Amino acid sequence: MAFQLAITLGTGFNPESGLFGNTMNYLYLSNDFVWNLSHPWVIITHMFTHVGFFHLLFNMLILYWFGRIAGDLLGDHRMLPLYLYSGLAGAFAFLITAPLIYAGSSTVHGASAAIMGIVAAAGMTAPDYQMRLLLLGDVRLKYIVAGLLAIYVIGIANMDNLGGHMAHLGGAAFGFFYVYMLRRGTDLTNGFNRILSFFKKPIHQARRPVKRKVTMEVSHRSANRKSDSDLPTDQAYRGEQERLDAILDKIKQSGYETLSTEDKKYLDDASQK
Repeated sequence: MAFQLAITLGTGFNPESGLFGNTMNYLYLSNDFVWNLSHPWVIITHMFTHVGFFHLLFNMLILYWFGRIAGDLLGDHRMLPLYLYSGLAGAFAFLITAPLIYAGSSTVHGASAAIMGIVAAAGMTAPDYQMRLLLLGDVRLKYIVAGLLAIYVIGIANMDNLGGHMAHLGGAAFGFFYVYMLRRGTDLTNGFNRILSFFKKPIHQARRPVKRKVTMEVSHRSANRKSDSDLPTDQAYRGEQERLDAILDKIKQSGYETLSTEDKKYLDDASQK
């Protein structure tokens, strides 16, 4: 789903020192507000940067598993903005708690906070959806999400990676909040997707073949007849959104398996838009 920059470290190599450490500081998010303001790109680059292969591998597996579920239920077009917004929420949680945790400077990096937003959104949308886990069998999504959150809370209690775990919880909190607002009729990703569509539109228009003008006579009766394509796009969108919300409510109440074949097909088609 998202490009990730992975730095795999050799045995005995210290990522915090030397040229490597100085270079990576330009990608990490710091608890130093002055540094962040003078290097504003770190607010984005930190959530795409990993030090260590297994850190990257674990995050990408979680993103793949839960991203597929959330994308099918909420729509793939919502996943990128949800990822970015959750990462920003995690960064905010880190920045406001770091002064209380660290006496000196500290940094945070990795996709965990952004991914936890997608994990939380998937768990809140379909809590009874079952995933098959190795050695555990079928486990409901709500228990998996609760288990991941418990790990972060335990890490905070044990004073282990406090800033990172606060960022993870911040990302998860946004995922829950996003689905809550979506159920109330407010899609927080609409603005992002409109901007994205604005930049995509000229490209699609340039690729469209020029149509020949065809002159034909149309009777007055047929000219006044409205077709489906004449309906306002906002009205059509509201109808689609209402049906999608109804399907999501049904999933919440009784699970994905209770959906009819028609509802599942509609959900699958909506996720491809």
